[in-house]
Amino acid sequence: EMMRALCTTHSGAGHWRPLLPLVHALQTAGHQVAFATTPGGCTALETHGVRCFSMGMDDLPHPLPASPNTRSAIAPAQAVSVWVEQFAGRRAEASIPDLLAIGRRWRPGFIVRDISEFGGCVVAERLGIPHAAVQVSAYRPHLHQIIAPRLGRLRASVGLPPGDAVAMLYRYLLLAPVPPSFQPVDTPLPPTTHAFRSLADDREPDTAAALPARISQLPPRPTIYATLGTAYNWTPGLFAAILTALEDEPVNLIVTLGPGLDLAAFGDQPPHVVIDPYIPQSLLLPRCDLVITHGGFGTVMAALGHGLPMVVLPIAADMPDNARRCAELGLARVIAPDQRSPGSIRQAVRAVLDDPRYRRNAERLRDEFVSLPGLAHAVSLLARLDGERRPLDQGHRR
Repeated sequence: EMMRALCTTHSGAGHWRPLLPLVHALQTAGHQVAFATTPGGCTALETHGVRCFSMGMDDLPHPLPASPNTRSAIAPAQAVSVWVEQFAGRRAEASIPDLLAIGRRWRPGFIVRDISEFGGCVVAERLGIPHAAVQVSAYRPHLHQIIAPRLGRLRASVGLPPGDAVAMLYRYLLLAPVPPSFQPVDTPLPPTTHAFRSLADDREPDTAAALPARISQLPPRPTIYATLGTAYNWTPGLFAAILTALEDEPVNLIVTLGPGLDLAAFGDQPPHVVIDPYIPQSLLLPRCDLVITHGGFGTVMAALGHGLPMVVLPIAADMPDNARRCAELGLARVIAPDQRSPGSIRQAVRAVLDDPRYRRNAERLRDEFVSLPGLAHAVSLLARLDGERRPLDQGHRR
């Protein structure tokens, strides 16, 4: 039986990349799938060979950098304001009319949304179809309570009763491509949560499927990968601090800058340092021993998928939550925003490389991840959702 799925997501790569493997698995199984995201997001997605409907509007390329004296305090307040003002505010308000029109015209059997895209569940409930969420960031129920009034307004805007706002979010299904022990201990996941094994699709269709030649020429010594992801990679001074920290260390350092940064600005580097705008992590991580990261959910999951310990420099969004969980599980050393310096980064890298427990803990999470059922399991759950049209709680889990 052919299904028709509509996937709603924000335009940032950290939101749609984790959905691509599931979308490709649905397509391979003979189902029709389309994305709905902003016009700029559609431009990126269409290069991956998926149909995309445009909804809402594009934001500025990125929020303006905080001034240096506020940077250490940015994180918790920033996450709340983005969820309230943007995710459950402007972005959802702008996308809902477009999504309703797309839904009525294209008639999906269900909607799949990234966990922080809220137009999708509102429109699904208005159209009387089930919806699933995919976890692409930390599970943070305290934010659900904060955005409840906004969600109620969104529901009322399409003629739904506003009171049911938080129950709506994971009413039918939450797909979690996450090792279960990584999930927060203090907040149980919804009863409709099902874990499965999937890593974000990080290959670019137009780039070579091979590592840059100079990586294979690096000497045989510990290899460190540094990334600040795709949304906060412009954070002032952070790449420079990482490069300075490791310029004289007996390691290899591979840095990917992400979008919008100028490679030339970093000048000549010593032979043990490779800087590139973009290298697929799936190709790179098997050669690495340690990841230095901003703590974005996608990078943390990729590192754990390869059993790699981390040094985490959280910036904003869910990064402080991910960093805290990594520290609790003995997977990483965390450097707080007001502690960032070449010296503290160097010290943390040495500590993680010198203590084998970090690597062992990361490998334990990798083994847990590998033992989860794969994408076919997620597809079969969506097929049940399409057929049964009722919540799939954990009593139904394998």
